[in-house]
Amino acid sequence: MRPAFASSSFASSPLINRNLRYRSIRKDISPRCLGSMDGLTLSHHGRKQATVRMCTVSGFPTELLEMHSEESSLHVLLIPGNPGIVLYYKDFVEAIYQLLEGQASQLGIFVMQQSILAYLSCSKVFFPDPVHVCLTFQVDFIEQEYQNSEHPLILVVTYVIGLYPFLSLNKSSLKQSMIGLISRSSILSTTISYFVSFLGSLPTRVQVAMVRKCLGQSWSPTAVDATCSHLLQYHMMRNMLFMAMTEFEKLSEEPDWMFVKKKHNQISLLFGIDDHWGPLSLFEEVSRMVPGLALSIEREGHMHAFCCTEAGSLWTGRHVATLIKNQIAK
Repeated sequence: MRPAFASSSFASSPLINRNLRYRSIRKDISPRCLGSMDGLTLSHHGRKQATVRMCTVSGFPTELLEMHSEESSLHVLLIPGNPGIVLYYKDFVEAIYQLLEGQASQLGIFVMQQSILAYLSCSKVFFPDPVHVCLTFQVDFIEQEYQNSEHPLILVVTYVIGLYPFLSLNKSSLKQSMIGLISRSSILSTTISYFVSFLGSLPTRVQVAMVRKCLGQSWSPTAVDATCSHLLQYHMMRNMLFMAMTEFEKLSEEPDWMFVKKKHNQISLLFGIDDHWGPLSLFEEVSRMVPGLALSIEREGHMHAFCCTEAGSLWTGRHVATLIKNQIAK
């Protein structure tokens, strides 16, 4: 779930893509937004909070996480990766907002609401590419929300796999192998989804205790709440495994390197030293195929699911905010 900017992304990559109505916005961003962020600590006290609202996109109820700024000179749109729960990114979104000093309005979209989940995981109607279904939904949302916007749009995509054929490069990862095994087995996926649904029926205090025990004490209250309120449902877990299976099967073709080369000045990729979804072998492959592409490696030990800890959200938020400022300054 590390961030990636643009319409599709590598495993742990941030990527920036400005829309076609881009205009120079350097003069619109105050110089105070270009200072150093070293040593910055984000506090919940006195910090503007992201709010949740519901809207309808392509006929589906959709959950949005948003922060509006009165001084906004651009929009930042966050599209979360599998399982698509934007509430996991609340601390991350608030960190970027504060780091940009309120000069960018932000919006996160929960692209997989219950009605879509039930359709994707249980529908007997054939659809050729569920990933395409989600992408179409996202495009519809962008057209609906930003069609008449006067401000440039920076798109932050946090797809956990997407775009690359390098899953085979990391066969030694036990965790990845287990996810692949479970997601490909209908029996295992169904069993686990029902078990997760059972956990979701337990009292909230029991859910919280189990999530903390199973997933770690380092998880932030925001991540624990998002897990209990959204993930512990049959359709959510079933869809998460279904999408993982689809990613393993469908997203293994050779990337469109020509597209990446053409857009290299709008793309930045972030890798982690111990990220099994974006191993350093992928970093080396991208470096070889697209010389000059902006690549970074996170070496502080934050996990792939960076948004589940406050430290990970802050570090990645600082990284993304710096990338946005660098793009603005060009």
